[in-house]
Amino acid sequence: MDVLIENIKSYVPLSLADEEIIRKLFHKKIIEKDEHLLEAGQICRHVTFIEQGLVRYYFFTNGEEQTNYFSKEGDWVCHYPSFIPKTPTTMYIQAVEPTTAWTITYDDLQIFYQEVKYGERFGRLGIEHVFNSIIGQVTSLYTDKPEVRYEKFIKAYFGIAQRIPQYYIASYVGVKPQSLSRIRKRISTQF
Repeated sequence: MDVLIENIKSYVPLSLADEEIIRKLFHKKIIEKDEHLLEAGQICRHVTFIEQGLVRYYFFTNGEEQTNYFSKEGDWVCHYPSFIPKTPTTMYIQAVEPTTAWTITYDDLQIFYQEVKYGERFGRLGIEHVFNSIIGQVTSLYTDKPEVRYEKFIKAYFGIAQRIPQYYIASYVGVKPQSLSRIRKRISTQF
């Protein structure tokens, strides 16, 4: 839980009383490799902080999986279009490797916002970060060539790229695995 508290402190100051509230509201969760935190048709009921591990977000389009995001240690995981209005999602969130996480429900998050002195500020700053990241990804998907998307992937996920199966990376970039191999080969010969 100390990693969770330090992450929150990176956004806002916390008193000892705030830390005690956090310790009561968040619950530890162990997620096995390939286990889903969320599946299409479900309602996202938790915001999750990853202490150790890696997850991916994906959905199906034209019958094929499309990976569109990865979250690693120190990241927050949630599908807000389902979580906030409490409506079923079309998104899947799956552990790529065994993951240790801390979760908070919607109702407990509202208590967090009310009782932690800078809780609402933390929520705003977190959502701003998520929003900027998603807008950047969507823009890249429509404006960048696959090679550029792969280069952006390597920069964004530098420390974890070797932990992600190549077919997930290919899906994220928007190409078939064979095309990703060619892109990787071309990029490696440039350096």
